[in-house]
Amino acid sequence: MKNFYVLGTALCCSFFFLTSTPCDAQLDFLPRGSQMAKVMQRIGNTDVSITYSRPSVQDREVWGQLVPYGMNNLGFGTAESSPWRAGANENTIFETTHDLQIGGKDLPAGTYGLHMVVEENDEATIIFSSNYDAWGSYFYKPSEDVLQVKVKTNVTEHTEQLTFDFTEVTANSAKASLRWEKKQIPFIIETNVTENVLTLIRQKLQNTDGFSRQSWEQAANFALNNNGDLNEALGWIDAAIDGNFFSEKTFANLNIKSQILAKQGKLAESQTVMEEAMPLGTVFDVHQYGRRLITEGKNDKAFEVFKWNAKKHKGTWPVHYGLARGYSALGDNKSTVKHLKMALENAPAQASRDRVAANLTKAENGEGINL
Repeated sequence: MKNFYVLGTALCCSFFFLTSTPCDAQLDFLPRGSQMAKVMQRIGNTDVSITYSRPSVQDREVWGQLVPYGMNNLGFGTAESSPWRAGANENTIFETTHDLQIGGKDLPAGTYGLHMVVEENDEATIIFSSNYDAWGSYFYKPSEDVLQVKVKTNVTEHTEQLTFDFTEVTANSAKASLRWEKKQIPFIIETNVTENVLTLIRQKLQNTDGFSRQSWEQAANFALNNNGDLNEALGWIDAAIDGNFFSEKTFANLNIKSQILAKQGKLAESQTVMEEAMPLGTVFDVHQYGRRLITEGKNDKAFEVFKWNAKKHKGTWPVHYGLARGYSALGDNKSTVKHLKMALENAPAQASRDRVAANLTKAENGEGINL
């Protein structure tokens, strides 16, 4: 009887220590040994976050001991074999607002429990589970896995407190890493930013945002500059130009339409649209159009645009600067110098005068000014 009592007391004590933190969860303001943390990174318009608890090394042997290698029976819960919870206390939680690719595999938008299986051979498996509100990995079920990705681990400088971070952020990707003790476990996150944005644009144009001409212009311009569907972009910009209560023909939207048509290979239509746009533009709008033509290698057409601008806005800044660029593109260095000197006289600000003076020096040395 005594042995039964001792055994029962031991079991009760073990259960208490295993469950004491969850039972005390009502007082969630009490400090924890492993502090909660959250790190977030935006990739395009996708927000990715990791919420976790941060245990410390505290001179303990972490890998293979505190965090056993492989899958393990934790002695509690329903799981016969569990991964590591990638932190302490509750599940580490991974959230994304849009679909991702991790290790080249698809992960739908959503919230996931993040687990890891760390191996002795410098490899690890990242697990994204649909069960994200469990306590640790005690109730892990392989059937709830949404994605598993194998990665290589790295040796790194000592990190006392477990840390997740995002590095190597690009327009479409980021590297997420867990660092603890002297190990780094990285995984690459990628997302199709263009398609994410276009999907949202299509939704937004159906609500109050669709009652603004500027929204349709922005939508078309984004598709134009991010390899979107050009036919869809053309429909959007036509909606901004004509046919709706908010429509208005402007230099800006005709310019966008012209670029869409040019990208579709409809060069004659593109030029016709810009001929219609130029009288609606400011002297600066037309100047920038001329510069764009130079970058496209259309030097003769650019010179015509700069001459038109100088006639329409005679003597104003920056028409002589434009003519200088036009002459330089055609290789007429003498006329380039002439119009740069005239531009220097009517440049409105010191920064403009400095740019003209620098180009004047180049032209006087026989160099082009459009590089």
